[in-house]
Amino acid sequence: MQQATYKAYVARRRVVSYGGSFDYDANRLLPAAPLVEALHPLRDRVADWAGVAADALVHALVAEYSPGTPLGWHRDVPNFEEIFGVSLGSDAVLRLRPYPPDQPKREDVAKLRVQARSVYALRGSARWNWQHSVAPVDSLRWSITFRTAR
Repeated sequence: MQQATYKAYVARRRVVSYGGSFDYDANRLLPAAPLVEALHPLRDRVADWAGVAADALVHALVAEYSPGTPLGWHRDVPNFEEIFGVSLGSDAVLRLRPYPPDQPKREDVAKLRVQARSVYALRGSARWNWQHSVAPVDSLRWSITFRTAR
C-alpha cells in the first residue's frame, strides 16, 4: 500500500489499486496489476449481491483509513460506471450531496451509516448526480471498492 496522492495533495490514507491506477496529474487511467486471487471470493460475493458478473468488476481499490482520516467530497473518476464498496473495521458515515454543489447547504447533505462488514452501491443517479465523502473515522477502517467499466 502507498499514500494516496491527488495532484499536489497527499491524502492521509493508504491505497493499492488492481485493474488500473488513476494518474491525477495526467488525468488518465494507467495499467495496474490484476486483482489478487485472495480478493476473488469477496469480488464474487459483491458481484452476486449487485447482480453483475464477477468479471464485470474490472477495478478494485483497497484503502486503509487511520483514526481521524476523512475522505473528501468527490465523484469517482469517469472511467468507471457502477461502484460497490465493502466497509471493514470501523463503522463510517457516508455523506452525499447534489453535484455540482451549487451553494451547498447543510440540509442538502444526506448521511448514511456504513456498518463494518457491509456493502453499498453507487449507481445511476447516486453515481453521477451526487458527490460523496466519508467523515473522519473513529478507529482503523478499510474499504474495498469494486467498479465496473463505463
